[in-house]
Amino acid sequence: MQAVPSTVDRLLRPVHRRVWADANRRARKLLRFAETEAAGGRDLSRAAERTRDPLLRRLFLRHAMEEQGHADLFRKRGLELLKTAPRHGRFEANWLAPGERGLEQLQVDAASDESLLAFLHLSEKAAAGRFAVYGQVLDGDPDTRTVFARVLEDEVFHMNYTRTQLARLAPRQQGLRLWQARAGRLWQAYLRMAGALASLLGTLILAVQYFVLLPPFALLARRNARREPPGFQLARAPSSLQRQY
Repeated sequence: MQAVPSTVDRLLRPVHRRVWADANRRARKLLRFAETEAAGGRDLSRAAERTRDPLLRRLFLRHAMEEQGHADLFRKRGLELLKTAPRHGRFEANWLAPGERGLEQLQVDAASDESLLAFLHLSEKAAAGRFAVYGQVLDGDPDTRTVFARVLEDEVFHMNYTRTQLARLAPRQQGLRLWQARAGRLWQAYLRMAGALASLLGTLILAVQYFVLLPPFALLARRNARREPPGFQLARAPSSLQRQY
């Protein structure tokens, strides 16, 4: 099985090219990829500790070491780019060009080997497709393109071994496990989209309050301030007829 980009990633290839064209954004995305790969390696090490299958333990350990190797590659290249890239905005377009999602809040200790393999297979398959597209749009940066090509070799192996081991451990339920893992990934995608939408709406509401609702109140306050005489005004004591006693 080879890395095949999804239909969405193929359609978004011009967008990916635009996102990765900026050197500063490219560096920051590579550093973020490094964090994700390192976190995935730690989760896989934990999975290797808890599985009772000797073959799966060896594969998980190899997978964990390769994920750490990817983290080192991404971090090294990201730091190299930061040294020469111009500094400007912080926009990374992560939702348009995500990297590998890792285990995405999957409870490794609670998941069975079959569920973990199904989730890993879909995650590695999606990552391999994205990395293939990223390599295609990095014409002007051969060094970063080489990094993605190197990482892609391991991603293809991860995609294949997880599918093979899932078929070995759950020959009759592998389809169900993949469906459950796909539903979980869709739910996580929905949560990410909902969170991004909520953040955008919050920003828009604050902007409307600041630029539309607040200025009239500021003008009224300034007008009232102009009508008041300058200096301190002493309150006049009430006359005897105005006093209560």
